[in-house]
Amino acid sequence: MKLIKKCLLLVTAAAMSIFLPLTGHAQDKWPTQAITFVVPYPPGGPTDVMARLLSVPLSTKLGVSVVVENKAGASGNIGTAQVARAKPDGYTILLAASGNMTINKVIFKDLAYDPVKDFAPITQISKFPLVLEVKADSKIKTLQEFIDYAKANPTKVTFGSAGSGSPQHLGPELLKKVTGAPMQHVPYKGAGPAANDLLGGQIFSMCDITAGSMKYIQSGLLRPIAVTTATRSPVLPDVPTMDEAGVKGFDFFAWHGISAPANTPVAIIDIYNKTLLEIFKDPDFRKKWEAIGSEIVAGTPQQFADLIDSESIRLGALVKDLNIQLD
Repeated sequence: MKLIKKCLLLVTAAAMSIFLPLTGHAQDKWPTQAITFVVPYPPGGPTDVMARLLSVPLSTKLGVSVVVENKAGASGNIGTAQVARAKPDGYTILLAASGNMTINKVIFKDLAYDPVKDFAPITQISKFPLVLEVKADSKIKTLQEFIDYAKANPTKVTFGSAGSGSPQHLGPELLKKVTGAPMQHVPYKGAGPAANDLLGGQIFSMCDITAGSMKYIQSGLLRPIAVTTATRSPVLPDVPTMDEAGVKGFDFFAWHGISAPANTPVAIIDIYNKTLLEIFKDPDFRKKWEAIGSEIVAGTPQQFADLIDSESIRLGALVKDLNIQLD
């Protein structure tokens, strides 16, 4: 009888262990395979730049390959929905942005994912100014010249964006509203393709995140006119803010983070968060990150969740106020 009871206890304990959260030795065994880092926008844009910068030290610290996968389309919705449906085992993570996490739910009627319920926040990774820019051979050199030209040529000033509702869309729309300067929106499937068309002369201007613009500005291909934040960007110290250039009170920024599918074990979220915070504390990595124009903002999962909540209110109200609609 004692033997039977002992066997039953062992079987019960084994069965219960299946349902226990990932802790102890089980936690030590993760990860054991490659991680897919989904960027819901095309190659070449700021989100792609950030993911590829992070993937190297993340791979080194976790001991497995971190593969960046660009899954673009529908203003970030396609790749984001893919991660929402992924198995919550930590092997698929998302480059989350203000567009796909807060704005799209306002402008798209049938979103295939819920930005809050379908994801587990890991950490915020960036806070960027945007920079209004034109081709280097343009006659436009100041913000006032840009505004005056737009008013004098109401059909000629176009601006490209990463898609409807993206920061690259909202920034110029806000400028358009407060100055009365007519500008025509040209949406793309990501900031990279928009920048390529700006370089090729197919569009007149772009208001892009500094991470995507710096290489073109530094190489002399694009001319920065003004940055959108209240203070100057450390990577563009000679470029005035919109406020300094005459548009008083203008302050607009973009942010990004990393999320996993909902129900990913808390232990895995903690591993990611701890690892990313270690990366952002590394002096050499900080220099690389700050070189693309972002502040160092890595924090806790809860802080990132709070940001998504507050920005959903702020940006949602801005989208409605500007009457942003799908093009």
